[in-house]
Amino acid sequence: MVVAASTQRTLGLAIVSVLFGGWLIYVLVANLRSGHPPGSEIETAPNRRPYFDDDQLEGPRLDRMLSWGLISLAFIAVFLPIYWLREPGRQKNAIVGFRQRAAKRGAELFQSASAPVPPGHLSFGCADCHGNKGQGGVTNFTLTDPKDPTKVRIVQWQVPALNTVLLRFTEDPKMCNDPLQAGPQCEVTQIITYGRPGTPMPPWGVNGGGPMNDQQISDLVAFIRTIKIGSKQAKADDAKLGATDGHALFDAFCARCHTKGWSYRASYAEPGAVDGGGAFGPNLTDGDEIRQFSDPSKQVLFITTGSDYQKLYGARGIGSGRMPGFGGMLSAAQIKAIVDYERSL
Repeated sequence: MVVAASTQRTLGLAIVSVLFGGWLIYVLVANLRSGHPPGSEIETAPNRRPYFDDDQLEGPRLDRMLSWGLISLAFIAVFLPIYWLREPGRQKNAIVGFRQRAAKRGAELFQSASAPVPPGHLSFGCADCHGNKGQGGVTNFTLTDPKDPTKVRIVQWQVPALNTVLLRFTEDPKMCNDPLQAGPQCEVTQIITYGRPGTPMPPWGVNGGGPMNDQQISDLVAFIRTIKIGSKQAKADDAKLGATDGHALFDAFCARCHTKGWSYRASYAEPGAVDGGGAFGPNLTDGDEIRQFSDPSKQVLFITTGSDYQKLYGARGIGSGRMPGFGGMLSAAQIKAIVDYERSL
């Protein structure tokens, strides 16, 4: 931004200098040229010289002027409707072009920190954890014993996929100040800005204490939109898990937040971890889900759509926007199987 401001200032000064120099040259030339004696302007001034008489003005000259006027009027009559018809498409293409340029900038921000970038550009290394196509990955993370901070353990953390993240979060414009970002990406913007405390996902936004400004986060979300897979493809991929095994479905889509240590269980078994016992999400065992949702159909709806910011759900639950909705990824039968499993914990 400093470079851009300096460039604009330099161009402004250059334009002013050219205009001033031109004006100075004109004054010098006008005052130094010789030829006409003082008072001759009475005869030589353009507004004092005789012009065409009536026969010349109202003859072929007038016909030419009228012909050019008619041609100009015909051009305007044809051009304006054509421009009007093309205007909606032009505006739409302008928006598409804006998003494509934003996605291109976001792709540079997303790529690995070790990848080459053009001079003056940045890369924040998102691909190092989430995969080069947002398919998910694994990264090292240091766990600290809450009872003894001197005891640490390095684990392998399963990083979630980003090519389905815009299928998991529901629309909530209140969580996003940019109208162009209204929709699921608003919650994604919040996550990027403030991170996920207690996980390898740090806050990236300036408001969260990170290095990214709002424009960079907006560009990054624009790129994530381009790698998003469709709901049909996601459901086809998830159909491999079956439609009746609630335990397997819970493990694949819910345990990351609701089971302590799930994300690093391949490298370290968290002591006392219980399926659905609560972690980043609330405890689902000992009948808690039945007390929260006395009607199973309301729980099915909640898992399908996710939580909306500051909106009630179940028995006096208040949505935070952090609970994703899985209706775009799972079939109704699969969500019903998850609900049956959770209510059995």
